[in-house]
Amino acid sequence: MPISPSPHTSVTDRDALAATTAGRRPRVTIARGATPWFVPTLATAAVTTALTRRSGAWALAAVPACALGAGMLWFFRDPEREIGTGRVISPADGVVQSIDAWPDGRTRVAIFMSPLNVHVNRAPLPGTVTSVEHVPGGFVPAFNKDSDQNERVVWHFDTELGDIEMVQIAGAVARRIVPYVDAGTKVEQGERIGLIRFGSRVDTYLPAGVEVGVEVGQKTTAGVTRLDRD
Repeated sequence: MPISPSPHTSVTDRDALAATTAGRRPRVTIARGATPWFVPTLATAAVTTALTRRSGAWALAAVPACALGAGMLWFFRDPEREIGTGRVISPADGVVQSIDAWPDGRTRVAIFMSPLNVHVNRAPLPGTVTSVEHVPGGFVPAFNKDSDQNERVVWHFDTELGDIEMVQIAGAVARRIVPYVDAGTKVEQGERIGLIRFGSRVDTYLPAGVEVGVEVGQKTTAGVTRLDRD
């Protein structure tokens, strides 16, 4: 499956369905915001591999550099997907870590993203981004209860269900959150909206009266898995 850099304006996942219908395999691109990580790694791999022609000793550096470069390409993959159905869909690949009732009637669904998951996050509903707020904080592991105070980006969307809050939380490894869109942007459900480098956690707050359709321990796929139920 070919891998190519993402354009500045991301291709929507509706195009993936069109490609499948037309008999073409959807592309897997490289996530926007990943360049500072994988370009130096791939450059190092290319240089050390070229130097092995002069001396086989360079293989000691070339082999791990190539392995790391391949790992970076895998970590920052950004597959096109057929968008799922439902009022609220998962913004992240990962595993449902916790489901918590909030005092205001909302329900928080926390999804833990491991370094092996796709790191691109998607809009859980169609609507307008009303705010994107960066909040400084720590970097404890995302599975720790204190990770609520980690570095994070808090999103609010104006949707048909009212205000929807989503929070991207950095972890011990993920130390950079890259929003793709600004406040005032209209987004489609499942549209790419940001990246957490090397994964971590994404929380979605379901409004009061909306029943949760997933369970703790369940795997989720961004843009596909439905979080609510009728």
